[in-house]
Parts: sequence; structure tokens; C-alpha cells
Amino acid sequence: MQSTPGRHIKQTDDLTARIAEMNAQRFSALDRIAIWVNHQIGTFHFFLLLVCWTVLWLGWNIFGPAELRFDPFPAFVLWLFISNMVQLLFLPLLMVGQELEGKRAEMRAELDFEINRRAEAEIHEVLARLEEQQKEIKRLLAGEK
Repeated sequence: MQSTPGRHIKQTDDLTARIAEMNAQRFSALDRIAIWVNHQIGTFHFFLLLVCWTVLWLGWNIFGPAELRFDPFPAFVLWLFISNMVQLLFLPLLMVGQELEGKRAEMRAELDFEINRRAEAEIHEVLARLEEQQKEIKRLLAGEK
């Protein structure tokens, strides 16, 4: 049960190439944009941006100079319209991003499984070699007596 070091290097290179191929090929440019937007929307910075925008908008239109207010209190029709448009655009985009993240997670799981399968094969190989060494040691010790 001899193994060559070159075989392990080739397997590692194959796995590395497979990882690179999965990352590059399975996602189009639009998919990568959707993933990036999904990551940005899911941050606390984005949440703070929305909170600040809302506070500034509502604050200006409640407490700003009357002649410069552009979205009258209490309806804030323009703010509601823009907020709804943001929701309508971001909700489907979040769903697309989650779907793509799910695909990415599946790819990682496949690769993890492949790595675990190879590690298991190598562990069996090491155990077989250790058993052979143990038999050889016993044989040598038995020959000395």
C-alpha cells in the first residue's frame, strides 16, 4: 500500500482548481453583484444609514424652515413612497442573494465532503502503515529472542 508524494500534490492541485472553478464559473457578474449588495444590506452600517436618512428627512420636514420643507408633516408622502420603493427593490434582491448564498454554501459543503473523504482515505492509509510497522516490530522483536 505504497503512496507517492506526487499523488497527494496532484490531488491538492485538483481540489484547488475545483474550488477556483466553482467560485468563478457558477456565479455570473449579476450574481456576484447581488451577493455583494446582499452583504452590504445585511450590515449594521446600512441599518444606521437608513436610520440617519429617516431621522434627517423627518426632522427637516418637521422642524426645518417652513418655506424649505418639501414633504409636509404628518403624511410624509414622498418619504413613504421612497421607503416603499427601497423595500420593493431590496426584498427581491435579498431573496436572490440568499438563494445564491445557499448555492455557495452547498458548494462549500460539497468541497468539505470531498476533503473529509480524502482525509479519511489518508487516515486509513496511515493506519495500515502503522499496522505494518507494528507487525514488523513484533517480527524483529521475536527474531531477537
